[in-house]
Amino acid sequence: MANQPRINLTLVSAIRMAKMLKSSGAGEGSSQVYEYVHNQDRPDKAYTTERAKRNGMANAASGRIFVTIPTDHFGPILAENEPVRNRGVLVGDTWGGRLECRQWGGHFPPITGIAGQQNHGAQSVILSGGYKDDEDHGEWFLYTGSGGRDLSGNKRTNKIQSFDQEFKSANEALRLSCRKGYPLRVIRCAKDKHSSYAPVKGLRYDGIYRVEKCWRNVGVQGFKVCRYLMVRCDNAPAPWTSDVHGDCPRPLPAVKELERASDITERKESPSWDFDEADGCWKWMKPPPMSRKKEKKNGEPAAASRKVRRTVNKKPLSEAARKRIQKEFGCKICSDVLYQPVTTACGHNFCKLCLAGVFAGRSTLRERNAGGRNLRFKKNVMKCPACSNDLADDWCDLEVNIELKNLIAKQMRECENFSSAFVNEEGSEDDEVELKPEKPSKRRKVDDQDPEERETN
Repeated sequence: MANQPRINLTLVSAIRMAKMLKSSGAGEGSSQVYEYVHNQDRPDKAYTTERAKRNGMANAASGRIFVTIPTDHFGPILAENEPVRNRGVLVGDTWGGRLECRQWGGHFPPITGIAGQQNHGAQSVILSGGYKDDEDHGEWFLYTGSGGRDLSGNKRTNKIQSFDQEFKSANEALRLSCRKGYPLRVIRCAKDKHSSYAPVKGLRYDGIYRVEKCWRNVGVQGFKVCRYLMVRCDNAPAPWTSDVHGDCPRPLPAVKELERASDITERKESPSWDFDEADGCWKWMKPPPMSRKKEKKNGEPAAASRKVRRTVNKKPLSEAARKRIQKEFGCKICSDVLYQPVTTACGHNFCKLCLAGVFAGRSTLRERNAGGRNLRFKKNVMKCPACSNDLADDWCDLEVNIELKNLIAKQMRECENFSSAFVNEEGSEDDEVELKPEKPSKRRKVDDQDPEERETN
């Protein structure tokens, strides 16, 4: 390939098409194409893209989400919400980092330690030792809220507190969970060097806790912080105990700092998540709060699906525009517009499913026998459907060409705008839309010729 570079005819056609549409003014005022990667197209692990400013997990994108719960799901993650292993997220499960924890639904925010909404409640917290005021006693701990630190200048972290914390945003979400008695998923992080219950590495799911009290008090650095008393209430034993049974209702521990605290909040109603004496387990005693997220369709958030439809399928394309798109971005196998396009080493584009169907049931190596002896395996030749190049070495590793996929979406959108610009003002929406012919016409005839005919001329 290095000695025989090939011209990317698809890219040439796209550039020519973009120039034609730009000169006609169809691209003016058009909306931006959303570079959205569907959940089923994401890899199983976090990955970085070309847009990442830095290497590593700092600018990584989340991998595929393995659970079906919304991001504001309260309580444990059951087997019915986890179709991959069909066992749910169990106490003691560990993850290598925040993004892997997000993929299994333990804690969705990749940076913040509190997952919640101030008018809905908090779903999970991570104990990472970010505040010196935290106290971890295993079955219960004192947690410090967020805020109070200057993060201006694009800072991600700052260990120095410079102003008081208030019950707003995530802090208010925890206080609302305290009032309602909502269950809270707790994940401990190995970064918490002051805790005896932190895992050796990575993150660990330690079960369900409940916020029993919250208040404000002057912290170690001299500013007020929001404080929360959280007590474990899970049906499974804690990872650091040898017990075979879960938690039982226990009296609240005595907290000395409550004597000088302000803005104390305690629960006045029966908790939503409580111990049922009849069943002998912790469960929802009241209906869990309804999710405020849109329902997922085919494994995708409805908002994302709506976003793609709005930019790609605003109106039906005219017949001329549809033929042009199909010609310039057609699959070499099915002849339709490329869906989930992949680009081979020889420069041809195919639908991912079409190419997989061509090589279905064929292995890259073939076993040989002669006279009862087993010979060395022979490599099977898998010719490209559009040329004679062998794709046996790399066809299994082909990934969806995201740039080409977004380019097709952009061209479809611009063709729609170009088509709608020539609709008759008195015509109805059902009137056929025709495109202006390209100028000069001689250029169009030359472009319609095959590459072999051009060389002979």
